[in-house]
Amino acid sequence: MNGLALLIPIALGLGLLGLAAFFWSLRRGQFDDLDGAALRIFIEDEEEEAA
Repeated sequence: MNGLALLIPIALGLGLLGLAAFFWSLRRGQFDDLDGAALRIFIEDEEEEAA
């Protein structure tokens, strides 16, 4: 029982830390352009065309 008294607050703290990191990344705009990075592979670089 003593182990649970220690592990439950640690698990809740880590969960809240992960949730805070997710909301921080949302606020920083990390998930604003999800399609841009996926479609960037299809755009040819100008430097490769000149070589």
